[in-house]
Amino acid sequence: MNSLRTLRDFLRWGASRFAAAGVFFGHGTAGAADEAAVLIAHVLHLDLPLAPEFMDAALTADERAAVVALLDRRISERLPAPYLTGEAWFAGLRFAVDQRVLIPRSPIGELIETGFSPWLDEASPARILDIGTGSGCIAIACALAFPDARVDAVDISPDALTVAQANVERYCLQDRLRLLRSDLYEAVAGERYDLIVSNPPYVPQAQYAQLPAEYGHEPAGALLSPDDGLEHPLRILRGAAEHLNPGGVLVLEVGATWPALEQRVPELALVWLDLERGGEGVALINREQLLLAFA
Repeated sequence: MNSLRTLRDFLRWGASRFAAAGVFFGHGTAGAADEAAVLIAHVLHLDLPLAPEFMDAALTADERAAVVALLDRRISERLPAPYLTGEAWFAGLRFAVDQRVLIPRSPIGELIETGFSPWLDEASPARILDIGTGSGCIAIACALAFPDARVDAVDISPDALTVAQANVERYCLQDRLRLLRSDLYEAVAGERYDLIVSNPPYVPQAQYAQLPAEYGHEPAGALLSPDDGLEHPLRILRGAAEHLNPGGVLVLEVGATWPALEQRVPELALVWLDLERGGEGVALINREQLLLAFA
């Protein structure tokens, strides 16, 4: 350990230890070096990406001890980096996160950054609903992307809503973003929206049991869905039309469950979106198609 002095030394050493320990990366970083960089930058209060001029700077004794302790926790506890740092990035925005909420990583972020182009009408959505908001990342990113929109964000978990409230306050959106405790549409009966967005639970029990240990730190209720992962997606699809304005659109993420969803509702003309930054199982469907399917 005494041979490790510089930022570059600890970055290489951390990445090597992560790779040797079989640490899983799927919560915001692409691999061992990126994960080590996130944790080291957190300890040293540095911005990412790490500046080249700092790479050969020596760490103090206290800094070395703190970096080693955090890297050790990542391996021994299998805690994803965002839970160790208390923050995550989504759609270019920083969010507070802890184990009460999923770590933001939805490919829907890419769609928000492009304004859902070309799928939305030329007019920006005036009202948006985010179902299963968790940390509030999708709702907040939508509110910032569409500054004239009013956003409702619902979640069944009061713990998640507490985290989301802190993030809403961080971005000073209290006047335009309403947080509601709700089982899907329950608390927004009679409300209509131009855009509904949801990254709901969609992981089947069999698949959940095989996930890497890192996923075990996330709230199971935000991942697991009964009926082979389809209960929540199907309920959202069946209730969407009555909560959409004419011309309104539903964007629904179901990940690797998308083939099962297609087989269950073949009458739906689901459009599966190609995403430049990767990800699968994000469907788009408009109100008129939903009305035809569930008439």
